[in-house]
Amino acid sequence: MNNGFSRESLKQYAGQTREEFEKTFGELVRIPTVSGQPERKADVRRGAEYAIGLLESFGAKAKLYETNGHPIIYGRFDKSPDLPTVTVYNHLDVQPANKKKEPWRTDPFDFVKEGDRYFGRGTTDDKGPAMTALFGARYAVENGVGANIHFLWEFEEEIGSPNFETTIRENAADFATDSVVVSDTVWVSRTRPAQPAGLRGLQGLFFDLETGETDQHSGTAGGAARNPITELCQVIAECVDAKTGKVRIPGFYADVVPPSKQELLDLQKSGFTVKEFKRDHLYKKLRVEDPLEVMKRIWLMPTFEVHGILGGYQEGRTVKTIIPPRATAIVSCRLVPNMNPKRVVKLIRDFVKTKNPDVKVSAEHALPAYSGKTTGPYADAIRESVKFGFGKEPVFVREGGSIGAVLSMEKVFRTPIFFLGLSLPEHGYHAPNENYDWDQAEGGMAAFADYFRQVAEMR
Repeated sequence: MNNGFSRESLKQYAGQTREEFEKTFGELVRIPTVSGQPERKADVRRGAEYAIGLLESFGAKAKLYETNGHPIIYGRFDKSPDLPTVTVYNHLDVQPANKKKEPWRTDPFDFVKEGDRYFGRGTTDDKGPAMTALFGARYAVENGVGANIHFLWEFEEEIGSPNFETTIRENAADFATDSVVVSDTVWVSRTRPAQPAGLRGLQGLFFDLETGETDQHSGTAGGAARNPITELCQVIAECVDAKTGKVRIPGFYADVVPPSKQELLDLQKSGFTVKEFKRDHLYKKLRVEDPLEVMKRIWLMPTFEVHGILGGYQEGRTVKTIIPPRATAIVSCRLVPNMNPKRVVKLIRDFVKTKNPDVKVSAEHALPAYSGKTTGPYADAIRESVKFGFGKEPVFVREGGSIGAVLSMEKVFRTPIFFLGLSLPEHGYHAPNENYDWDQAEGGMAAFADYFRQVAEMR
């Protein structure tokens, strides 16, 4: 191994650049790049422009691609067209956050350092891993790695990547690459690195019911009037068993492939514990307590979840005795391989019609599940690089979440896609007090630098 790629030399590099890393990271986190809020459009644009300047300051050639929504940024550390090209994908848009309505201890769009931990919206999802990969790439470039290292940064991942595929397809020649590595996934625990062998898909839905035109007094109409909130609750209860989570819609599980013996063995070896899962996610109780059953449910099985019900009076803990005229339930299903989103929508729509024909079911964004690979030179390189950076070989398990851009890149680039995630369960994806920490950054820089070195040696 090149002496420049010893674990000690990379540890020294991380320590020497820590102040620069924290400054850059902090500036990015303080830009509220909330893609789902129209009033933040200028902030997202500012984040994209900051990203361009950042890449250029690191010596990359950077370009902003306009879309029908928010921009896409592409940075290139090119050495030679004869060398292999590896592209790192991250997203720099974030989920909404509101300290007045959520239990944030700090301003979500400030960057607060507490010891070795960094707090703020987007710190772990996905700005921290993006900055970690960038610093690892700079080390690789400066130490003579024979590869072209590219960065593809999206600003619409949190809203389903509606313009991503069209943009990369229209500019496919610009984005040509030999492989892609994605850093937007979560480990099993701090003591056990994990890299996905697949991603669950997602199908969003709205259930809408209108029974009147205006609010009416429950004293004058109650008992005779239809209550759309109550009716939606009944429909939802027909769709899913609230206590067990079992979906009651006929045919919903028909295409689900049961986990293989090897998959179950991998889960049992993953180091997952229910105690840590509950602690990391702040749960008091779960539907089940058996570790294997919990892992199957969060990684290998489909779901039906209700995220909110809109309608009626919602102005705090006071009573306004009205019967609302309309209500909406926000629903989604996580999907596993072989499940077709369109078929799932039809099953749900047909079932709901038999229970309440007045409920309108409308489909939102859909993402099929993604089946990844755990064998071959790239997978081996991931294993070795993570062990190099963190001292432990990762376990390959499925990821419970969804990343729409992965499916788009697979279709357009037609190159291998792998995952080198750095986030931990306790980092709080999409949660209040989201955070990232220096241990993951320091180890991640080493892992990415080593991965680029290994990719370069595959030619």
